Amino acid sequence: MAQSDLLVSSWCKSVDSLPEDYIMPPEKRATDFSISKDIPVLDLEQEAGPARSTLIQQIIKASEEFGAFQVVNHGVSDDLMHETMKLYEEFFNLPVEDNENLLSDDFYKSVRLYTSGYNYANEDFHLWKDTLKHPAHPLETVVQGWPDKPERYRNIIANYSVEVRKMGYRILDMICEGLGLDEGFFRGELSKGMGMVINNYPPCPEPSLAMGIHPHCDPYTLTIIQQQVYGLQIKKNGQWIGVDPLPNAFVIMIPYQLQIISNGKLSSCEHRGVTNSSTARISIVTFFGPSQESIIGPAKEHVSVSNPPRFKTYKYLDFQMNYLYHLSKKNLCNETALGPYLL
Repeated sequence: MAQSDLLVSSWCKSVDSLPEDYIMPPEKRATDFSISKDIPVLDLEQEAGPARSTLIQQIIKASEEFGAFQVVNHGVSDDLMHETMKLYEEFFNLPVEDNENLLSDDFYKSVRLYTSGYNYANEDFHLWKDTLKHPAHPLETVVQGWPDKPERYRNIIANYSVEVRKMGYRILDMICEGLGLDEGFFRGELSKGMGMVINNYPPCPEPSLAMGIHPHCDPYTLTIIQQQVYGLQIKKNGQWIGVDPLPNAFVIMIPYQLQIISNGKLSSCEHRGVTNSSTARISIVTFFGPSQESIIGPAKEHVSVSNPPRFKTYKYLDFQMNYLYHLSKKNLCNETALGPYLL
């Protein structure tokens, strides 16, 4: 099979049932969930007013209880969000030949278009998705590696990444304040890396038998998701709940690094993606991550005699390589991701 034929979007419209290697074992299917409106929706317009302290408390509480929240009035224009989503709808509907130069099975390639998980050839069962990933900062060094089709891709995504970066720093600054850390704690090395992962989940003929993406937590400092079609689920108290998409909102997720830096006060968000039979779903994921040389561990403000450190101090590159290794071996879970760093 040619590599271009592997993309789900290149052949899915011609099938009426799920290919055998896309049928997940029963224990890996998403059957136990409900859609919830309880996930906090926070208004970032309150950031600069007298309600700032209340907003920060809400952010911290949501990060403790859910590991996630949605934000509105966040400063990224509705027009830019709509234009970006429309762009990706066009991208994933282009003839495969138009972006064939991006197709790669190289797990570590920085700009890559691929299907299913991170290692298609070694998978027993495939995920019902195609994915584009690339770095998003600094623009002057990364933009030339981005797709050049549709023609306006680089212009729109450059604007989008700048505006989302501004919003992400505002949120990190409020988390910093809420945790009682030094001003600017999360700026610099702890958020130096920025990338985008765009997942396309075409309509699936048998969604109850398939998976869009397996349960996982992110290894980063902050995760930001734009979505407009339901499919994102998070785990809270052992139960899976669906995140109701809100117009012009972003979903903010707490990754592993914030859990570790807060010494377990904040909860990293375990999440997964499901498919549907009628509508394509695109999730635009932007993440902030530490530089590879960053030294990370519980912040001193969250360590005391009564609250000893729960995690070791480590170099982020080591954490990242451990995470990617277990991801490539299909055995990524909290135990394999965090286990080596627990005290």
